[in-house]
Amino acid sequence: MGTVTIETAALSEVIPFVDLAGVLGNAILGGVAARTARLDIVGFVVLAVMSGLGGGMIRDTLLQQGTPLALIDPTYLLFAVIGGVIAFFVAFNGRWSRRALLLVDVLAVGCWSAVGAQKALDGGLGWMPAIMLGIITAVGGGMVRDIMLLKVPTIFGGNTLYATSAVLASTEMVVFSKLGLVAVGTAVAILSAAALSLLARRYGWVLPLSDARRIPRPILWLNPQIWQARRAQARRTGRAQGSKKDL
Repeated sequence: MGTVTIETAALSEVIPFVDLAGVLGNAILGGVAARTARLDIVGFVVLAVMSGLGGGMIRDTLLQQGTPLALIDPTYLLFAVIGGVIAFFVAFNGRWSRRALLLVDVLAVGCWSAVGAQKALDGGLGWMPAIMLGIITAVGGGMVRDIMLLKVPTIFGGNTLYATSAVLASTEMVVFSKLGLVAVGTAVAILSAAALSLLARRYGWVLPLSDARRIPRPILWLNPQIWQARRAQARRTGRAQGSKKDL
């Protein structure tokens, strides 16, 4: 029992550092997106704050248990602003700088997922809302950042496994929390989400996309004019190919 208590206390001291490092790293990523969009310093700071703190603020707002933590503890907002300012003056084009940001980012996915899921459980919510809030905590900031840039959020498809890592970490946290192993669940969530995210980046793992070619097919039958036009086009194409063969 004493060993478990010591490990829990040690992990409790580590989590805030990982949390703040994730805020700083994601704030810098928001600044990198601002540089791509050619924004000014205000745009850098706003995107940095939304990217670094958006997920946690959405989570705390949904929980309705008081003012969001990012607004109570000035350290979070300070780290987000610093991240935006750093990204404004530093391009982060180097290989090692991008690797460092990636490492902080993937560690933050698991940390934020675990914290979000546990806060939902502590608030009396069931396992499904807990998993949902864990995911929102991890990916909400990136979604807000992309929407502010008028982009489809990258977690909706075409990217390596990011939201999937949040799903995995949130589910693990809920399971271990139900077993009374909150500290173990947090450690497992952080490490497994980071491992999955890094492997997905390394090998290009993505979720399957829907086949867009199947979508228009029912419309052809519902609209005879479109169907007839397509049929006529096919006939003309066939005739053109036949003429080429005769030549």
